[in-house]
Amino acid sequence: MPKLKPETQQARRERILDAAEICFARSGFHRCTMQDICKEAGVSPGALYVYFASKEELIAGIVERDRAKLAAELAELSNAPDLLTALAKLGEHYTMEEPHHKGVLHVEIGSEATRNPAVRATFRAVDDYCRQSFEQVFARAEHEGKIKLEDDPRLVSEALSVIGDGLFWRRAVDPDFNVHKVMPILMRMVSAVLNPVTADAGASTVAKSKTEAAQ
Repeated sequence: MPKLKPETQQARRERILDAAEICFARSGFHRCTMQDICKEAGVSPGALYVYFASKEELIAGIVERDRAKLAAELAELSNAPDLLTALAKLGEHYTMEEPHHKGVLHVEIGSEATRNPAVRATFRAVDDYCRQSFEQVFARAEHEGKIKLEDDPRLVSEALSVIGDGLFWRRAVDPDFNVHKVMPILMRMVSAVLNPVTADAGASTVAKSKTEAAQ
């Protein structure tokens, strides 16, 4: 059998992960079978096992793919001139634009993490990465004079993680949940916590920091 080109292998791997997301969200981690995923992806069991040996490895692949996507988005967020607007756009993407099964999958992985050590380790690793990354974004924004926090950036990151988890959960379990109406209220709450400063105040803070550093 001829060896597949790297781009073909990558495309097949992505298709398998897409299928696993749908199957896990639809049936749950335990009811879903590897055969279900093969059928959804349109591949043979032999082809699937070339890439993933278990459902736990599929979860790890899904989570790592999401982490890589978030890393790129956080880099843009960190460099955004208007942090609050960029943060709102990121929140809207994950709670409004992404398909419904992604929110269900988030809840399913979190639930499985409470009883499956392998999934727990994967879940904790990416959860820690997310919280630490947002902490760095907020610390940098405060240093640059874009926001004025009253709390430690780590605690702010923790609080916003709770809001994000709640949004995923509510959207997954409540078919009548209207995220479009709730999001503006949440963003006002986030704005109160981040306390964005005006451009003039931000420039003054940065100038003061540079003066202090030079002394």
